[in-house]
Amino acid sequence: MPIKIPSDLPAYDVLTREGVMVMSEDQAARQDIRPLRIGLLNLMPKKIQTENQFARLIGATPLQIELSLIRMSEHQTKNTAADHMESFYRPFSELQNEKFDGLVITGAPIEHLDFDQVTYWDEIQQVFDWTQSNVHSTFGVCWGGMAMINHFHGVQKHILDRKAFGCFRHRNMAAASPYLRGFSDDCVIPVSRWTEMRQDEIDAADGLTTLLASDQVGPCLVEDPGHRALYIFNHFEYDSDTLKQEYDRDVSEGTAINVPLNYYPDDDPTRAPQNRWRSHAHLLYGNWINEIYQTTPFEMDRIGG
Repeated sequence: MPIKIPSDLPAYDVLTREGVMVMSEDQAARQDIRPLRIGLLNLMPKKIQTENQFARLIGATPLQIELSLIRMSEHQTKNTAADHMESFYRPFSELQNEKFDGLVITGAPIEHLDFDQVTYWDEIQQVFDWTQSNVHSTFGVCWGGMAMINHFHGVQKHILDRKAFGCFRHRNMAAASPYLRGFSDDCVIPVSRWTEMRQDEIDAADGLTTLLASDQVGPCLVEDPGHRALYIFNHFEYDSDTLKQEYDRDVSEGTAINVPLNYYPDDDPTRAPQNRWRSHAHLLYGNWINEIYQTTPFEMDRIGG
């Protein structure tokens, strides 16, 4: 089954060219199926790129997915055209009475700020609390995951001396987890962050289980069944050239940055990077969607009950 998105959303053409099954709203209306309703709260500055990345992973399942794009109510993006935001995004304030089978909360380039210094911190805490009554399963990514685990468990983020930047091997810490079904004993994941969560502090919190972790860059994927949530601090969703774009941007701006580790062949930035995480990315998000499908109520008004 395909992912249901507006036919004029840029991701529609991108995913069609890649062979991902997509369906317009008109086509979906003719099918007698209840699609899984997945929200994407997109906090990244490059909205369209992020839409493509998550739609690609969420849409690669045998289930029909209805993707809804969400933004913070008052925060105005400076990097995406206003007409795109107006056409495809709804503010959180308009959907507080609606239910979702799943919600992805993306990262945001605000790691250097304390949580309470973020301009939309009060509203995003409302989002976190709202998920407990209106979302069956929530997936917090990078800053989104750090913010959620802080909100629900008080786990702090810590500033690193240097940016964790590159592709790092992670160990499978819970092979029996349904979210890691099909995973190898280890896998490579792109990392790009100035902060970290610490394993001992996660272990000290009640009800959290670390599923993926790295000896070099720490915990990565954490399950929080009590809040029906997953937190991932790294970037399975990245395109093959996303780290290259970040590196080239910093170099052009004169920002001190190391070559992303284990990303370019022989760590040579003149060579084309190779994607070594795509298959595990599809496994993880496919497993998440499958778990939602297996456990979400058919009657949406029972979600969060």
